[in-house]
Amino acid sequence: MPSYERCPEPQPFAEPAPRGTRGGRWRRALGRMAAVVGLVVAGAVVAPSPPAQAAQAAVALEKVGSFGANPGGLNMYVYRPATLTANPAVVVALHGCTQSAQIYADNAGLATFADRHGFLLVFPEQTSANNSSKCFNWFQPGDTRRGQGEAASIRQMVAHAGSAYGADPERTFVTGLSAGGAMTSVMLAAYPEVFTAGAVVAGLPYGCADDVVSAYSCMSPGVDRTPSAWAQSVRDAHPGYTGPWPRVAVWHGDNDPTVAKKNADELRDQWTAVHGLDQSPDRTDTIGPNATRREQYLGAGGTVAVEVDRVPAIGHGTPVDPGTGATQCGATGTANFIDSICSSHWITGFFGLDGAAPVPGGLPAPSGLAATGATDTSVTLTWNGVTDAASYAVYRDGTRIATPAAPPFTDTGLSPGGSHTYSVAARDPSGREGARSSQVTAATTGSAATCWTANNYQHVQAGRATTSGGYTYAKGSGQNMGLYNVAVTHTLKESPAGHYVIADGTCP
Repeated sequence: MPSYERCPEPQPFAEPAPRGTRGGRWRRALGRMAAVVGLVVAGAVVAPSPPAQAAQAAVALEKVGSFGANPGGLNMYVYRPATLTANPAVVVALHGCTQSAQIYADNAGLATFADRHGFLLVFPEQTSANNSSKCFNWFQPGDTRRGQGEAASIRQMVAHAGSAYGADPERTFVTGLSAGGAMTSVMLAAYPEVFTAGAVVAGLPYGCADDVVSAYSCMSPGVDRTPSAWAQSVRDAHPGYTGPWPRVAVWHGDNDPTVAKKNADELRDQWTAVHGLDQSPDRTDTIGPNATRREQYLGAGGTVAVEVDRVPAIGHGTPVDPGTGATQCGATGTANFIDSICSSHWITGFFGLDGAAPVPGGLPAPSGLAATGATDTSVTLTWNGVTDAASYAVYRDGTRIATPAAPPFTDTGLSPGGSHTYSVAARDPSGREGARSSQVTAATTGSAATCWTANNYQHVQAGRATTSGGYTYAKGSGQNMGLYNVAVTHTLKESPAGHYVIADGTCP
């Protein structure tokens, strides 16, 4: 293996001083702890310089100036291939520390497959104002919770892709490297109804760290928790969610000195447990030019719910395989893109975007879909049965929420005064879905949730929050709103009466 260089003022890959910290105290602490982690600098292992490659054209990114609410203060870039299909799938790609959207787009190889298969790429970009090493703040609670900070900004980018580019909300995916990989875990846990699948490259499990100090332990040597404990962290990110969970692929180098390879096992434990599976692979094989070991864990109907790809003999970075072959991609002219295997090719296939995914079954679309009743929190649907159907898939707002054996079906846990669009598909005995029905829109009864935007002092005075130990907590949900003063402002949503949740940037 080539040696790594030691550079001055080291920092772990994703833990520079948190947003808003000042002074030398954090810098000194980080420097001391970095010595434990290893040879790292400015948020990333300094990879050995690879042989120079011929210059290649930069991927033509479009910066989106306004994409809606942006509580995390991120930038948004889009790669729209010339072959963009109608209602395209969306892949959100999250760069690593010290990188940019452009660097990630130019080197990771995803644009090669966007060109080939016609899907849209969305590149969120961190700023040095948020994080001095441009790492996504995967360890900061204010950026990793549903409806807050950077996670909410990325969610808004996905919504913008739907409205601006006609993207298919049922085919939305996310992947990322290092801190971007850890942020991929955040998005899958916080917004499971948005993402069909994700791929975590050299990243960490959701909920491993909640501050800069614990982040070091998560990175190396890694944190060992039971599968059920890891799974509970995911479920707690979106309490009450009952829909299907995203499928997850884990990519990790066997010689990663920055994020211990133990994290691949912890990620496997987390997501197999979320899917209700054990931790023994159902099948294993090797893929690519370097015999990467692939372990697959099968869900209902034989679908790969979780996959772990262990890349031999590489350190911390995105595996790429420069060239023009059908399974090649990427470039190695920048640190943390490692000549090995084109991970983007295999991730595209895992997402089902390469045209080789199983095709839907031949069952016809159910007819007669109708909403036959509604309450403040539920909608009841019925439809005409399909001959030979073993069950049905019910979709709410483009996301599959249930697979009942037969109609009718009641969708529960909804908010009063809300409106939702439904469709239904028949499933054969193997679980393959046929064509979807026409859509029907239905509304719950009652009044829509009420929202208030005010500072924490005003929220407490109005009875929407309480204060304890100098901090403010939303009534009902108990969410920590920050310091009890007039300088911290939040939007609170009340639903049901007397129950408040933080809804910054998401409340209608």
